[in-house]
Amino acid sequence: MTWNIWWRFGPHWEDRQPAIRATVEQLRPDVVALQEVWAGDGTTQAHELADALGMHAVFAGPSFPQAPAGSGFELGLAVLSRWPILDTATAVMPARHRDWDPVALTVRADHPAGPLPIVAACLDYGVPYTDDRIAQGTFVADLATDPGFDGPCPVLLMGDLNAAAGSPVLRRAEDVLVDAWTAGRGAADAVTLPSTHPSAPLSAGPQLIDQRIDHIFFRAGREDQQVLVEGVRLAGDPVGGVFPSDHRAVVADLRWRE
Repeated sequence: MTWNIWWRFGPHWEDRQPAIRATVEQLRPDVVALQEVWAGDGTTQAHELADALGMHAVFAGPSFPQAPAGSGFELGLAVLSRWPILDTATAVMPARHRDWDPVALTVRADHPAGPLPIVAACLDYGVPYTDDRIAQGTFVADLATDPGFDGPCPVLLMGDLNAAAGSPVLRRAEDVLVDAWTAGRGAADAVTLPSTHPSAPLSAGPQLIDQRIDHIFFRAGREDQQVLVEGVRLAGDPVGGVFPSDHRAVVADLRWRE
């Protein structure tokens, strides 16, 4: 599962936290990539979720967008896993137009079959900076195809990639990885940043609004491994009348065999 959970943005952000937890709890995914995750006051949103759900968590930052100055809270990425985390690393993404260093997060979870590699990312949303967006899309695709991740489990690239299928930003990922949504016969017109949300960021423009910009990509960990996508779906409906986030979550069920 991948989900942008909207940091502390929007009105009454505190009211959204139980809805986020209830959504993840209902779906019970094995691994979750989260974007726009807050950290501060000695804790992180990811670790609080993990504690509530009996999972393991890793947080890294900074990530897009930048946390408001003076907020006292960091904005970053996280991975939740039902299995313990074996190791983790961060890699600074290309960002020539920014005066800070956004990171991608790599994690290996202790899956029963062996290490399960996960690359979690949130790419630049600034359409005028599409040179950076393309460079970042290539960067995270190259992370996911690192031979060091070859092994008994598929490699996952998950996140808010701020680009729709077919965008130049995703060209490298689409060349070397498999789009789980397409492989799982998800609807071609699926939307993960809907204009119907009460706080939809309409200024993001038509490249992002009413598009599927949140993605799960994967590749086989071995040459003879067949990875099947048994189903895909969107999640994140209002809970008790409260929208958990301005994004929809993407969920994919994967199975693999040699």
